[in-house]
Amino acid sequence: MMDSLPDAASRAHPSTVTAAHSRYVQRIRRRYESELADFAVATPGLPRSADIAALIARLQTGGRDLTSALRVARQLVMERLAVLDVEQSAPMQDVTTVMTELAEVTLDHALAAAKAELDLKHGAPLNEQGQRIDFWVIGMGKLGGRELNVSSDIDLIYVYEEDGLTAGVNGQPHTQVTAHEYFALVARKLSTLIADTTEDGFVFRVDLALRPNGNSGPPVVSMGMLEEYFLVQGREWERFAWLKSRIVAPRHCMPGGAHHARALALRDLVMPFVYRRYLDYGVFEGLRQLHRKIRDEATRRAAGRADRANDVKLSRGGIREIEFTVQLLQVVRGGQFPEIRTRSTLKALPRLVARGLIPEATATRLAECYIFLRRVEHRIQFLDDQQTHMVPTQDADVDWIARSLGLQQGGTHEAQAASTAGHGDCLTAACQLLHTLCEVREFVAMEFDALLHDGREGGSGSNGGCKGCNGPALPVDHEDFAARLPAELAPHVTEFARQPKVAMLSDTAKLRLAKLIGRATKLALSTPEDADGDATEPLGLDAVRHFIDWLNPLLRRDSYLSLLAERQEVLRRLLRLLGLAKWPMRYLLRHPGVIDELADPRLLEGRFDATAYQRELNERHTAWARAGQADEEALMDTLRRAHHAEIFRTLVRDIEGLLTVEQVADDLSALADATLETTLRWSWRELQQRPGKQGKWAVGREPHFAVIAYGKLGGKELGYGSDLDVVFVFDDQQDALDADGQADAGPDTPSPIDAYLLFARKLINWLTLRTAAGELFDIDTALRPNGNSGLLVTSYHAFDDYQRQRGSNTAWTWEHQALTRARWCAGDAGLAERFENTRRGVLSSGRDVAALHEEVVAMRQRLRDAHPCPPEHFDIKHSPGGMIDVEFAVQFLVLAHSHAHPALMDNLGNIALLVRAAQAGLIPADVAEAAGQAYRELRRIQHRARLNEAPTVLSGDALQTALHHRDAVCTLWRAVFGDSAH
Repeated sequence: MMDSLPDAASRAHPSTVTAAHSRYVQRIRRRYESELADFAVATPGLPRSADIAALIARLQTGGRDLTSALRVARQLVMERLAVLDVEQSAPMQDVTTVMTELAEVTLDHALAAAKAELDLKHGAPLNEQGQRIDFWVIGMGKLGGRELNVSSDIDLIYVYEEDGLTAGVNGQPHTQVTAHEYFALVARKLSTLIADTTEDGFVFRVDLALRPNGNSGPPVVSMGMLEEYFLVQGREWERFAWLKSRIVAPRHCMPGGAHHARALALRDLVMPFVYRRYLDYGVFEGLRQLHRKIRDEATRRAAGRADRANDVKLSRGGIREIEFTVQLLQVVRGGQFPEIRTRSTLKALPRLVARGLIPEATATRLAECYIFLRRVEHRIQFLDDQQTHMVPTQDADVDWIARSLGLQQGGTHEAQAASTAGHGDCLTAACQLLHTLCEVREFVAMEFDALLHDGREGGSGSNGGCKGCNGPALPVDHEDFAARLPAELAPHVTEFARQPKVAMLSDTAKLRLAKLIGRATKLALSTPEDADGDATEPLGLDAVRHFIDWLNPLLRRDSYLSLLAERQEVLRRLLRLLGLAKWPMRYLLRHPGVIDELADPRLLEGRFDATAYQRELNERHTAWARAGQADEEALMDTLRRAHHAEIFRTLVRDIEGLLTVEQVADDLSALADATLETTLRWSWRELQQRPGKQGKWAVGREPHFAVIAYGKLGGKELGYGSDLDVVFVFDDQQDALDADGQADAGPDTPSPIDAYLLFARKLINWLTLRTAAGELFDIDTALRPNGNSGLLVTSYHAFDDYQRQRGSNTAWTWEHQALTRARWCAGDAGLAERFENTRRGVLSSGRDVAALHEEVVAMRQRLRDAHPCPPEHFDIKHSPGGMIDVEFAVQFLVLAHSHAHPALMDNLGNIALLVRAAQAGLIPADVAEAAGQAYRELRRIQHRARLNEAPTVLSGDALQTALHHRDAVCTLWRAVFGDSAH
């Protein structure tokens, strides 16, 4: 049945289903026949803000005062919406948009009238500078989210800009009042104009209960009062309420209005209250308590009243639970991922999908359920213009709702089968409606309960040797807690619990720690199943010991412990990771926030996608800017969190055996490239905003600046934690011109090299600075021309001359060795081709092979002397037969023979270049193949050793296993350099 929810956009109503069934519509048509006729002529379709404002003006011109005009306008718009919704299948979003705009327009009119009346009595409220103080009507809930339903109340909060006094009238001091008194009177008058019931009804019911301190608080608050409230008294549930907040009146303070810039101060106050700069899993319990109160209240109201159990908003599986599902995910992660921030429930769902926070199929179903429930809600409210969400008890009303939604007598084959199976012979449209409501609400409730569970595992299950894991709750430092655990683990837990910092924790925190350790023990001793349903080996207690060691420095980091308490699948994956290798624990200690990635079901899918990564970062930058929070700190933290998360994803795939060593290096190198490119662009924008002549010079320019990668990054062999060897080059020809293409001139115009020196320092700062989110890279620029004594940035022509041996200051042979693995990796794409031309020109130059042979062998010996190793051991990197021997052999072959064999100049990696050298007849093919396999295996051994924090100097059995790889490399060395060179 869920696959066949009524689709309003694809069906046509039968002629028998009309809005006239609504008692409310009948009343409006009887009372306002002529006004409806005029409205139909003036605005034949969907009425928008301008139409509503024009309608109010016409009603006033026709003799109605504002109070009457606002109410009649509301009745006419409501009648129109009933017709469009019920008879013409207007999309639900159109209906809610019109209702929202009706509220905005009427509030704007009422506020203007209220202020005008109070100005006559007290004068305008002024601050110390003599400026009029702004007053904002804050729309909350569905009004704030632009999702207002047809007979909703409106949740409002009144905020004024700052304290002050009114100007008074005619210089009479007694007419002066404080700004607070003035705005309290404005609020009272506004509520009268909007909410009082007259012979024409009301405009909107107004609810002020969401204001600070609720109904016991003052009706209006200043910005200062609101800020203090957020800091001192703001509760978790209020963050969900303020998530949807926005200014809805006056119009000149809304986006596009003359005072919008001043109103942004309110946004800057609210955003940090709603969205914390960390993963805020502690908010789960706050929402859980709020939801429990709402469900209990709904249950209480329904007790003994079966008709009240069918509340499409507040009952189990209702509209509120869809909204809570979305808002919870937003509040938890919106502080770090501003792109998921939006007030609209329907707009938020695809954003959550894009972030991997909810499966696409689930989001699609939730959106369908939300629209269906909202359309049912609208029809319920159209009946009598009552603020109710209860499915009516009158058969005729239920039948009208069902048929207006496209549910017909008899229904589809699927509906008939479902009805026959579960609902006797009831095939009426009303039965179909009730059956569909049940299925929709059951789906919503299941999704909501899965998200907001109370942390208890279901079922008894096996404890796998943890005899007390399901016993009564005890704090972690209770003497009986460790006794419940396996004997091999108990001493470790006891030692952990005796620490002073554990003793200083709250009772709640101690209980949570005990719960986590008990749950971790149970998971580690259980027998999990793999993807095919086959039993796999338990993780073992070492995983729990590593987990406890990982917890130790994080005891005060409630957000991470809350995540583990709320998400058992995250705990399970974390234990597996800690049980398979040691280095992940070190990485997780430095960057604990990445454990949130373990909640993503897509974690083990695919590879790093540079395009998607950069797109997400750009979307995040845009979202920060939209929120007014795109400062340097936020952007640097954003880069670090994104980079750490991708490294962690690669690490998990690596440890799970889904990637080869080469694939890990490729992905880490591509990640570094993409991060460098994004950092370069973002930091250039920041330079353009910098005061001084360099910042002014950068305005209007794109940076003709490139990052050249050397070493591991250049060869795409980057590992975890590798530093980046880079050189910065700029295009001196392009940057001799100003932004208009004219030659720069004037004493205040910096030279390009001065501007790029400043930029390079800024870029390095962005890349290396340790912020609250950690650091990105260690940067080494020693391979630039003249090394550490040279300029930090080099013009392209100077770089080209240096490498091509022009002039007295030129590159050494070892620098040309480094150039064999160099490549453009970020920045001006125009410099990529020019750099490659330089590189190929240098590599293909004719050389004295004997002199080159001598220099390369001498350099290799110096490196070997710097890393001595006893003969009974084997350093897989530095010893004879180690990885550096392969790298030096390849570099020699490239420098000595590229002029005759251009294929050697391609930067393809050592193994591929060995194959090409063999194809060119420079070394035997079997030697090249064996050395290539040895190099690959030595890299794998090195990689696994680093993951397990094991030494890379082999001895004993490990040495015996690697001997044939060492011999293969030694054979390559002799083939390239001869017997005497090794």
